[in-house]
Amino acid sequence: MKGPSSSARARARKDGRGVAAAVRKRRERRALLGLAAATAILLCAAAGFRALIANRPVEEIGGPYTLLDDTNHVVTQQSFHGRYTLLYFGYTHCLDVCPLTLATVTAALDRLGARGAQVVPVFISIDPARDTPARVHDYVTSFSPRITGLTGDPQAIHAVAAEFHVMVRPRQATPATAGNYQLDHSSMLFLMDGQNHMVSMFPVDSSAEEIATRLRNLLPAG
Repeated sequence: MKGPSSSARARARKDGRGVAAAVRKRRERRALLGLAAATAILLCAAAGFRALIANRPVEEIGGPYTLLDDTNHVVTQQSFHGRYTLLYFGYTHCLDVCPLTLATVTAALDRLGARGAQVVPVFISIDPARDTPARVHDYVTSFSPRITGLTGDPQAIHAVAAEFHVMVRPRQATPATAGNYQLDHSSMLFLMDGQNHMVSMFPVDSSAEEIATRLRNLLPAG
């Protein structure tokens, strides 16, 4: 009995490659849709978070904290006494919103020129299990050497997140993602003055120019 001809085998290989390519495309589309959906959920959560705390008196947002910086030194809110800080809560394994926010903050401060030196951008990890000072250091310096990265033990991170009413919720993990979990969290930029009092909040979907413009209006002259 004769086997399939060479042309039949070639068609079969071509068909097989076509099926494999179609499967890959479907998987890529599903991944993109999933990423888009996750981003939309985070942005909606940020909008809901803004609405939730918008009516709170500013004195109820923020408070004392004791954390470790990205060089493994103890840092408290008093470490920034006399300087404005722009705080953001996130984590180094974040796929989308966190890196976009840090890049936008860096661009905004660059737009301010010399006045940008009045503000210390601060990244506070909400993932103490994975975000060691060394990892946070590598992460924040990949965006800008001016960013101060803070982390700490779970109790300290929970306490500072509570002070700023930041909500953190692990996404449901599967066996395949158990070691590489993602976190859903409220995203907002908090501008604090030199006495650690909140001045204003910035939505994370603000552009660099929008943030720079607001900072020009909010920072002391000079």
